[in-house]
Amino acid sequence: MIKLYNNFNIQNIHKKSIILIGNFDGLHLGHQKLFYLAKKYKKKFSLKVGVLTFEPMPKMYFNKEIKNFRISNKKQKINLLNKFNVDFVIIKKFNKKFSKIKSIDFIKKILSKKLNARFIFVSNNFRFGNKREGDVRQLIKYEHQCNYKIIKPKPLLIKKKVVSSTLIRNYLQKGKLDKINKLLNRKWSIEGKVQKGKKLGKKIGFPTANIDIEDYVLGCPGVYAVRAKMTKSSRYLKGIANLGYRPTFNGKKILLEVHLFNFSGNLYNKYLTVEFLKFIRKEKKFKNIDHLKKQIKADLLIAKKIK
Repeated sequence: MIKLYNNFNIQNIHKKSIILIGNFDGLHLGHQKLFYLAKKYKKKFSLKVGVLTFEPMPKMYFNKEIKNFRISNKKQKINLLNKFNVDFVIIKKFNKKFSKIKSIDFIKKILSKKLNARFIFVSNNFRFGNKREGDVRQLIKYEHQCNYKIIKPKPLLIKKKVVSSTLIRNYLQKGKLDKINKLLNRKWSIEGKVQKGKKLGKKIGFPTANIDIEDYVLGCPGVYAVRAKMTKSSRYLKGIANLGYRPTFNGKKILLEVHLFNFSGNLYNKYLTVEFLKFIRKEKKFKNIDHLKKQIKADLLIAKKIK
């Protein structure tokens, strides 16, 4: 099982390790290539593999306007890292104090002294330290003095496009779910707590579980074929979901509403993982409830056919 730290005071067993630094948002194929390479180093040099990541994501910390941004939440990230043979994860709280650290102190006091890292995996555009003053060239400059080696693998290209979290966010906003799921090598999913809603779905004959998407990136507002499970269960139920503002009801807040097929029961306050299988259509405002009900029935027929 993966060992979690929230500071740099790691156990001796985890010092002198391979350290991968980054947000690793979504843990897409580009990240997976990195972990595959780290696994080779682990085997060759008999070292542990650790990840250094930050919460909140620095971009969200510095720009409070950025709300819906994440491809995966912290819990999902840890579960995925577990699958990639990572031995430990340092989740450093990104706050004002940490953002002010000088880049040279980050190298000498943290990477070298505290972690005693042997190999450090970073992307070529990695920036760190106060006002993002540190870069990969500075890390390489101190390799010999600090007794580590920098590894900066080439980015993964698919159809001449760099596989990145930014690319996936762009695809999400356009509803290009098939492309996203290929780049993630799994189904994109949202995990959240079921809240009490206005029971609008129940009133029109399609009861839904309402989930606050918190700081997840907002996929293209619309209707999706999904499958969902309670967090501690392994059994999925197929369903249909609306991600958006519910314009027919003049909604103002973004919500994920999930209608599960062949389900009856109370889901309030339970955690659901909702996997997105297929984008069906964009969200739109209907003249009246009857038009909406008619469209929902058509959407259901499509969703039920999706494997």
